[in-house]
Amino acid sequence: MCDILCVTNRKLCKNDFLERIRKIADEKPRAIILREKDLTEEEYTKLAAEVIEICKNGGVECILHNFVYTAEKLHHTSLHLPLSVLEGISADCRKKFKILGASCHSAEDAINAQKLGCTYITAGHIFDTDCKKGLPGRGLDFLKKVCRSVSVPVYAIGGISTDNISDVIRAGAAGGCIMSGAMNGEFFEILKEKANEIQ
Repeated sequence: MCDILCVTNRKLCKNDFLERIRKIADEKPRAIILREKDLTEEEYTKLAAEVIEICKNGGVECILHNFVYTAEKLHHTSLHLPLSVLEGISADCRKKFKILGASCHSAEDAINAQKLGCTYITAGHIFDTDCKKGLPGRGLDFLKKVCRSVSVPVYAIGGISTDNISDVIRAGAAGGCIMSGAMNGEFFEILKEKANEIQ
């Protein structure tokens, strides 16, 4: 699972959210990005402390999202930011993070994110997805262009599934970001079924 970033959305989780995080950690993805955008920073900080502990026990990297102060308060050095937020923090602040990611929507965004010290980026959305209803995916040619523009790992986001994860890797991406398939467990179940079929 080293080519998968799991992005959380507890509203898509049918069962207990923290138990789902434990199960995701058991699958050993590259990392879990805690992206609960509707929470206040106080609420997010409380949840983040619990998720960080679960990930630590499971041997999986937890990447916090959006809240710079929360990451600093929890002494956590892995953070993912919208590019606009990344641009607004100081160089000294950016240097505090060993893992720093940004959401990018063009090759120009990706180049800028790399200059600002990102250790990886997400690029999207690549395929049509319910999260972006009415907006067509940017496609694999877009992904190839972004991957060629930077030297840091690029993770495709938006409509990534077991059917197309190999396509995004062939396009030059380090892997893909999974949200709904991680929250309901279907992505991992299908992968295991496919593995059994190959055997």
